[in-house]
Formats: sequence, structure tokens, C-alpha cells
Amino acid sequence: MKSMKKMLALLMALVLTFALVGCGGSSDDAAAPADNGATEEKTEEAPADDASADDATADDTAEAGDSEGGLIKVGYAQIGAESDWRLANTESFKQQFTEENGYELIFNDGQQKQENQIKAIRDFIAQDVDYIVLAPVVETGWDTVLQEAKDAGIPVILSDRGVDVADDSLYTTQVCGDFVLEGNNAGDWLAQELKDKGRDKEEINVCVIEGTTGASAATGRKEGFAAKADENGWKILDSQDGDFTQEGGQEVMESFLKNYDDIDVVVCANDNEAFGAIAAIEAAGKTTGPEGDIWIISFDAVKQGFQYMVDGKLNCDVECNPLYGPKIDEIIKKLENGEELEKLSHPEEGVFDYKTAADLIDSRPY
Repeated sequence: MKSMKKMLALLMALVLTFALVGCGGSSDDAAAPADNGATEEKTEEAPADDASADDATADDTAEAGDSEGGLIKVGYAQIGAESDWRLANTESFKQQFTEENGYELIFNDGQQKQENQIKAIRDFIAQDVDYIVLAPVVETGWDTVLQEAKDAGIPVILSDRGVDVADDSLYTTQVCGDFVLEGNNAGDWLAQELKDKGRDKEEINVCVIEGTTGASAATGRKEGFAAKADENGWKILDSQDGDFTQEGGQEVMESFLKNYDDIDVVVCANDNEAFGAIAAIEAAGKTTGPEGDIWIISFDAVKQGFQYMVDGKLNCDVECNPLYGPKIDEIIKKLENGEELEKLSHPEEGVFDYKTAADLIDSRPY
């Protein structure tokens, strides 16, 4: 990948040189080398330059420097820092994509805004990165910018979430949880737990706190659990967007408590929403967990989620592994070696509950 980009840059520089000579251009007409952000912190977004065709010699200089250093330049457009899961995911990348491991990482926090992520991708293209990793905040609206990356010859790897594009060749591969399966697993756990408690014949009322509207994780988990709810005859009283944040979970739960007095189970799209929901329930004078008034099911299974299960406040946590750094590293190495990849891959993930949490909490890496 790096050698191909270097050859293209050299060809562009030669063509430009002959063109200038043919038109009688002097050295005073040549563009000064552009600042391509190489002096910026490697884990922070460098500002984009409005590079033109006249900057080809500067780009060639930058590429030559990269090749001499032997570093693979990776731009990571992260969603934000909205949850404990996201923080663990970011840390996994920063620990893996180091100079010692042969990388220069340019990291961008999108602050949960698609427009910020689109700008970051364009900045990465301007900086001539070798690979772009994207954790898309929502599924739609990526066709144009991903086409720009494809036209620049930069492979795009999707991390954590997927995109809905007309042409799936706009990205190289995707690594994410199987979100529908995660929702199914939550429903299967609830069905078994109700049976074990002798409540499988009862009418069960459920409220769902969804993740960010339009995010593949939110959509998949909601669909997966809804299928199991239909299968088991549970009634979903309400379903609202909590934006994957603790504040959002608390606000939505406060609304549910005002509107419904017969909630049996709350399903939260991630742990931080669950923490917020539990705070709202406790503030209302009710209890949660296996011995509480309302059962809580969550997704992510971060260490604090395990602590909530140990404390008897959370019933079940369906794992979504955030440690994608090593997997993306493996993918890039395969691409560098010209190996073929699967279009979609999922990490191994488990389902945990209050019965086993105390035995496992010390072994949790995040």
C-alpha cells in the first residue's frame, strides 16, 4: 500500500515537472511545500489544508519521509467519549497503534457529530494517510466522503458500527459486534430467568432505552430484543432514545416512571444508560436488580457494569468487546501483505449476570 502510493506520488511529481518546463514556468512559480500536519501530536487531529494539484511535490516529500520512517499512517475517526465502552475502545487503539508497533496514529474525537467525522476523514485524506478507521456515529450519509477516500486510494476500515451505503466497495472491511444477536441474547437470558423464577406465565411489561437513533448498534439491539419479546409475548410499553449516555438514560427513565407504574423490566442499549436509569429509579424510591422492583438488562459489560451486578442493582449485561485495536492491527497487516479479508467479522462476546459477576469482575480488562 505504501509503496504504491509512493510510486503514484513520484509519477505525479514527474508529470508536473515536465508540464512546468513545457509552459516556460520558472522556479518562482512552484508551490511552496505545504504543512500537512506532520508536526502535530500523533494522537490528535491535524488541521486540514486546502491542497491543490500544485502541492504534488510537497505531498511527495511527506510520503518519502513516511517511507523512510517505516511508519504506517492511520487516521481514526472516533465517535466521541460518550461512555465507558468508548473510552476503553479509544485506549485500545492508542495502545496498539504506536511508533514502537510501526504506526503513526492520527486520532479525532467526533464528539458524537457526523459532520465532525466527515471533516476528520477529509483531513485524513489531505494528510495522505495509509488507512482510515471509522467508527460511524450513524449508518447513513457516508457515500460522498467514502467515495473521496476510495478515489484517493485509501482503504477504509469500519470499527464498531456499520454504514448503509449504495456501494459496499466504499469500505474494505468491517469489525463490529453482532448487534441483532446481542439483542437476541438479552431476550433469551430474560426468558430463562423468568422461567427459573417461576414468572414465565406472567404478563411482563418492558421499557426500552435505545441508543443513538440511526446507529447500527442501537438498531440491531432493539430489533434483536423485540423479536424475542414478540416470541415470548412480553409487552413493550415504550421505547425512547437515550443517546448511549448516562444523562440520556436517566432522563428517559424519569419519563418512563412518570408515565408507567407497572414496569417489570428495563432494557438499556449500553451500561451508561443503565447507570442513569438506575439512578432515576432509586431517586423515585424504587429498587432494581434481581431482588428489586424493576429488572435491568444492559449491553457492553464494562467493569463498572459488573460492579453494579455484584451490588445487586443490575441483572444481566450482554458483552460488546471494545478492544478492537489488536484486531484492526491484524487487518492492516493482512492488507499490507496483500491478503484477502472477510467483508464482515465479529469478535467473540458473552452474556453475564448477577450470579457470576463476583467471580469474574477481577478478570475484566475494561
